[in-house]
Order: sequence, then structure tokens, then C-alpha cells
Amino acid sequence: MLKNLFAALLVLSLLGGCTTIQLEPLPEGMTDQPPANWAEQSRTLGQFNHWQLSGKLAVRQPSDSGTAVINHWEQQGEQYDLALSSSFLGMGSTSLRGTPGFLELQLANGDTYQSTNPEQLVQAATGWQLPIDNLAWWIRGLPAPDGNFRLLFDDQQRLAIIRQDGWEIRYDRWQAFIDDLPHLPARITALKDDKRVRVVISDWQRKD
Repeated sequence: MLKNLFAALLVLSLLGGCTTIQLEPLPEGMTDQPPANWAEQSRTLGQFNHWQLSGKLAVRQPSDSGTAVINHWEQQGEQYDLALSSSFLGMGSTSLRGTPGFLELQLANGDTYQSTNPEQLVQAATGWQLPIDNLAWWIRGLPAPDGNFRLLFDDQQRLAIIRQDGWEIRYDRWQAFIDDLPHLPARITALKDDKRVRVVISDWQRKD
């Protein structure tokens, strides 16, 4: 029992840290073998493509850091509408609307910018590096369809980590938000080099 407790605490401490986890060999209590229901779960979550969530976003990186309230993030297929509020860097109320490969960003002062490189635009406007196109997948507990990835599962057969495009996405907490769906992420942490993005979700809703 003490050995199992120690292993569980070790995994939690690794997941709670701010550096990527060494995966060779795999930490005790983790596996890269998907559970038997993974194919069905990922198919169900993939079909859950019109939704809205609210919560908080925190970004930490060497140049600057800050937090924002996610007033709403509505996703309909590949199209997203994200409204943030933050006093950080005078952002105020900021909206992001787009699809993969296109973003329109409106700042609190009414200035509007468009770009075919969403991550570059977000960084130029806010100083934050956000993998905006992939987040719509990661936030549901799925790898993005483009690019190689690696999945790791914990000893309770839950998705623990996605590694994709140089990012390590850790699933810190799952919760039953919608009755006829698998548990959805309630907190995720995305790490890349010395950057960290954490999303805490207070509410998920289906939008049909």
C-alpha cells in the first residue's frame, strides 16, 4: 500500500510541475496503451463539436505573464468565438473569432486585426503564445488531427498527457459536466519550453 501511495504522489508531483516529464522510461503508474473504451470515447468527443465553456486562463512565460477570465468560448465545428476579460497589459475585453488558419482579434479599444497566422497575431497583440488552433481539440481531451502525437494514460485509465507539436498537455482534473458524455477536462496545463498555459473550466454546455 505504501508503495502504491508513493507512486501516486510521484505522478501527481510530476503532473503538477512546470517542466515536461521524462517519458523514457515511463513514470510508474502511466502507460501509453489506450484503455479498451478509448476509441469509443474519442469518437464521442470528436462528435461533440458544438459547445460553449467558461472559466479562467493563465499564461506564464519569460517575457510576461497574466490571467484572463474566459467569459465564453463557443465552438461550432472549426469556427470559434472566444471572449476574454483581463486587466493584464490593458487588454480589457478581447474577442477572438476564427477558424484554423484565420483569426480576427478585437481589442477593448475597438481596434480589430486579422491574420492567416492566428498564433502570431495573438502574440503580437497580447504578448502571449497560445496554440489557438490546437486548443479546440486539446480542451476536449483529444489530439489535434494534424501532426504526430503521443498519448499517455494514468492507472485509472484516464488520459493524462498529450504530446503534440512540441507541447505537453497535462490533464489535471476531469469532471462530469454533461450527462450523456464522457467526463470532460476541468483543468489542463499546456507546456512548451519555458511557457505554460493553464485553463480551468467552470462550465461546459452543449450547443445544438
